[in-house]
Amino acid sequence: MSEFIPPAKPIIGDEEREAVDRVLRSGMVAQGPEVAAFEAEFSAHFVQGRPAVAVNSGTSGLHLGLLAAGVGAGDEVIVPSFTFAATGNSVALTGGTPVFVDIEPATFSLDPVAVEAAITEKTKGILAVHLYGHPARMRELREIADRRGIALYEDAAQAHGAALDGKPVGTFGEFAMFSLYPTKNMTSGEGGMVSTATPETARMIKLLRNQGMERQYENEVVGFNARMTDIHAAIGRVQLTKVDAWTKTRQQNAAFLDAHLQGVVVPPVADGAVHVYHQYTIRVAEDRDGFVKALKEERNVGAGVYYPIPNHRLPSLAPYAPGLDLPETEKAAREVVSLPVHPSLSRDDLERVVAAVNAVAQAGA
Repeated sequence: MSEFIPPAKPIIGDEEREAVDRVLRSGMVAQGPEVAAFEAEFSAHFVQGRPAVAVNSGTSGLHLGLLAAGVGAGDEVIVPSFTFAATGNSVALTGGTPVFVDIEPATFSLDPVAVEAAITEKTKGILAVHLYGHPARMRELREIADRRGIALYEDAAQAHGAALDGKPVGTFGEFAMFSLYPTKNMTSGEGGMVSTATPETARMIKLLRNQGMERQYENEVVGFNARMTDIHAAIGRVQLTKVDAWTKTRQQNAAFLDAHLQGVVVPPVADGAVHVYHQYTIRVAEDRDGFVKALKEERNVGAGVYYPIPNHRLPSLAPYAPGLDLPETEKAAREVVSLPVHPSLSRDDLERVVAAVNAVAQAGA
């Protein structure tokens, strides 16, 4: 059988190794000049010069972003349930309440009608997720937030370089978090980056990531140790020089799959949206799990299922959502399959993915 095609594959090259060696030789390995340079370069590259703050993980980025935005006990933040648990967790960790609402089926992002219906006098903000690399419905969510006098935040963990109406994700909300985990569109090994609408929010996140202090031993607030190391920042700086080419390859791979897949629902792209295909997510209406198993066992093609258990049904987060019914979320959780789309795929790999999906889909028809 042909070699296994993984659903995701981190790319770490010689340049990243050399950057790490450079930092190790310098003796400055904790948060230092590499982190500051990475923040400035990321800001210029992705978020039109907005202040950006590097942290040790995407989850830390969400948590500290929400705290810096003033979210705390008694506050509600509207979130999708169809996402990684870190979205809801980050709200709960502030002492606030995640309020789960349904998604719209095309882009798997928050349904603006459902968001509007969930707003109460306790609602502090809306945390939109740009899932799989496609921007959320930011036009409608921005209008709702402005009209109702609440904040808008962004979980852009999977959406480096995505855009809507020519405006990059990460520039819509009071803050936005980008993940730098190994399987994301670019990585720092582990880490996160938070873009902010104001220098004041950026300064508060910097305080919170560093034990609440800007100057040593002059702690201004109760904070955390959520710093990024210079080692991780050095990797991220190299990846910044490569990510645009990788994104273009992802988009080309997605176009090939769009053109050749049969018998499945391929991912639509909204008008005015730039999709960066962190995942290429199709829908399989009947026996999704059998479909994934057949791809692997019969064709040696990997596929991922993100996310089979919605947040509002996880033991950790279900107490925030007693009796909640989210039909589009449940349907997506039953049907989604993410196919390989990463930049390491060869043309032969893509043809194998297409042949495998089409054969398994036809067999199940």
